[in-house]
Amino acid sequence: MTERIVILGAGQAGAQAVASLRAEGYAGAITLVGDELFAPYQRPPLSKAYLAGDMVVERLMLKPENFYAEAACELRLKTQATSIDRAAKTVHFASGAALGYDKLLLTTGARVRHLSVPGAELSGLYYLRGIADVDALRPHFQRGARLVIVGGGYIGLEVAAVAVKRGLEVRVIEAASRVMERAVSPALSDFYEKEHRDHGVRIMLGVKAQALDGKEKVEAVTTNAGRIPADFVVAGIGIVPNSEIAEQAGLACDNGIVVDEFTRTSDPDIYAAGDCTNHPSRAGPRVRLESVQNAIDQAKHAALAMLDRPNPYREVPWFWSDQYDLKLQIAGLMHPEDVAVLRGNPAARKFAVFHLRNGAVAAVEAVNATQEYIIGRRLIADGREIDAKRLADIEVPMKSFL
Repeated sequence: MTERIVILGAGQAGAQAVASLRAEGYAGAITLVGDELFAPYQRPPLSKAYLAGDMVVERLMLKPENFYAEAACELRLKTQATSIDRAAKTVHFASGAALGYDKLLLTTGARVRHLSVPGAELSGLYYLRGIADVDALRPHFQRGARLVIVGGGYIGLEVAAVAVKRGLEVRVIEAASRVMERAVSPALSDFYEKEHRDHGVRIMLGVKAQALDGKEKVEAVTTNAGRIPADFVVAGIGIVPNSEIAEQAGLACDNGIVVDEFTRTSDPDIYAAGDCTNHPSRAGPRVRLESVQNAIDQAKHAALAMLDRPNPYREVPWFWSDQYDLKLQIAGLMHPEDVAVLRGNPAARKFAVFHLRNGAVAAVEAVNATQEYIIGRRLIADGREIDAKRLADIEVPMKSFL
């Protein structure tokens, strides 16, 4: 009988697991442990509305203040778990305290990847992962300030969009040959690069940061293309799964905590969900996804599995990014060998790129095209073959493909 479930990681997946466990009728004890000051909150708005000052911190919270008390969930914040004793089924904390469990759920998430160049210890270098990061960064967003962003992915470009609208001089340096290379197709990279340039952002591709220069604070970034003066620097070069506590406990890990289709780890009493997991995907190969959707849906499946009602995880992954007045929505996982089908006109700033694999929709990228995105998700789940010419013809209603 499961009498206590301990959840390590107070983020999106952790909060969802608490809600799902109670919704599914679990009546035992739940303890949710987080190392931040705040109860579980949304991270996506941090680089958008919260950074821009359009959202107050209270609106970031995932649940009302009284949710955890009403759910009879013990919430331990500012608490760092240091080790797991699998034999004794106990979690140990930095304070010296320990807590036993019947089932353990790891929702430890991920952390930012740090720059490893000379000068990375100087003040004036910022990362963006939590509320405290944005609170420290926002005072530097003054008109005319020179901002250098290292990394042209989602985070880097979202920060660039906010900064240039605030009147900063913004330069993005990206080591790859195109922006958002890991996340989007070449057509989308070209579109967003042009949008940012049109808004005044200077983008430098194929450029690597080699050092940060300055005495006590950053004054410039040295790159393979020259020295760039900077009043401050934001680095957005990816995230790293927080899997160390699992590795130290002897759980299988490989670019994340390895779980099966039911979110079970290599220990039958330990489960994992969210950004920290390496799991089977719909398309076959194992993946580690960094998305709200994955955190929520995996947490729901983990709750069922811990209650001995396992249900295989087969959800269609989805992602989004807000930059300027453009909403990018992506569903599915694209492969380089997919056939890309353009629907709409990028010049109109409303279009979609569908990715066909063996004639069926495997992924869709939609810019200000909500219907294409929503129906695209359904087509991915359906797996039926679609006629590429009809899909490209905007005179053919999207609903007809259902």
